[in-house]
Amino acid sequence: MTSSELWTRATAERYDAEETRTSSPAVLGPTLAFLAELAGDGRALEFAIGTGRVGVPLREHGVPVVGIELSEHMAAVLRRKVDATTLPVTIGDMATTVVPGEFTLVYLVYNTITNLLTQDEQVECFRNAARHLRPGGRFVIELGVPPLRFLPPGQVAVPFDVSEQHLGFDTFDLVEQVLISHHFTRDGEDGRYRRAASRHRYAWPSELDLMARIAGLELERRVADWDGTPFAQDSAQHISVWRKPT
Repeated sequence: MTSSELWTRATAERYDAEETRTSSPAVLGPTLAFLAELAGDGRALEFAIGTGRVGVPLREHGVPVVGIELSEHMAAVLRRKVDATTLPVTIGDMATTVVPGEFTLVYLVYNTITNLLTQDEQVECFRNAARHLRPGGRFVIELGVPPLRFLPPGQVAVPFDVSEQHLGFDTFDLVEQVLISHHFTRDGEDGRYRRAASRHRYAWPSELDLMARIAGLELERRVADWDGTPFAQDSAQHISVWRKPT
């Protein structure tokens, strides 16, 4: 098993309720259109498929989807939505787990490559994607750009969400290239907040391009969002597409 932290049963049961915004048609629609176009008439493999936030509706769009998921609890929630024949899921890590067949698309969304806490494991994730792709196939990653420009001297924390129901901020270890995401989420009507934290290894777009080259993949496209907005120096995230040569 890789260094990824394992999602618990309690976290898996809460996940869909806490991701209603990112699961809405307005937010998810461009993601599905982008991925379906790249998949074409072939099959798609989702690394870290989770509860199926993307994989299940992509399957409903007519793309055959297969998933790899480290947490059995997350996969159990997905299984309530769709059976194993319709959307097979293998329990394992995204850096080393191999499933049968070739795919026109492998994708990894929502910053999830940062769950791999070492550079070596992130490189292996790219190699694993290349291993599953047929010639001409694509590997897609959705990832935030590290917000280090918001860190003045002496500061180690950057907020990313401040709302009535949730306070989220990241703290950075610039030497180890690791961030910890801290979440304070309001539960119920009593005003109490539930605290959670997770570790991530952040990576720059150029670093991912080098990982792709090591895996034999070539950068084909990089945009700022699923709608195709051009990637610029002030973009907060990127959608990157690498292609396996024919």
